[in-house]
Amino acid sequence: MHGLSSSVDDQYLSDEHRMLRDMVREFAENEIAPVAREFDREGKFPWANVAKMAELGLFGIPWPEKYDGAGMDVLASALVSEELSKICPSHSITVGATISLAASPIYYFGNEEQKQRYLTKLARGEVLGAFGLTEPEAGSDAQGTQTRAEEKSDHWVLNGTKIFITNGGVGEIFV
Repeated sequence: MHGLSSSVDDQYLSDEHRMLRDMVREFAENEIAPVAREFDREGKFPWANVAKMAELGLFGIPWPEKYDGAGMDVLASALVSEELSKICPSHSITVGATISLAASPIYYFGNEEQKQRYLTKLARGEVLGAFGLTEPEAGSDAQGTQTRAEEKSDHWVLNGTKIFITNGGVGEIFV
């Protein structure tokens, strides 16, 4: 046990929130804590733990059941992030980047076909996602980016360079 408590007082949590928090806490302490330092030291990506987090439904917490999510609220997502971060922030960032940087734009701005094609895979944790903003010359200034998209007859050609993309080396869906 790491002795860290939740920053949210139990009186503000529903039974569902408490069950989720306790499940993630137990998972993090039992599955992540024993291997986290080794992964950091060796520079390995924790694919086995990512698969377990997917089985627990952590990538789908905020998304409607229609898209294979849990349909929970922002507080639930925050509790997941907090419990994972107590043990290993890298695991939390892997989940958080997939949810907030990749899946959120698809959910809020994508059409139904895109949601069915991409959001469901992200929500199930079948693939990880990333958001490609940062560039060598522009940093994260969206107005200064130089990457361009050009529509061809039956496809798009993307041309540009990205750096420092969270989940960039492991993601399969990029926004």
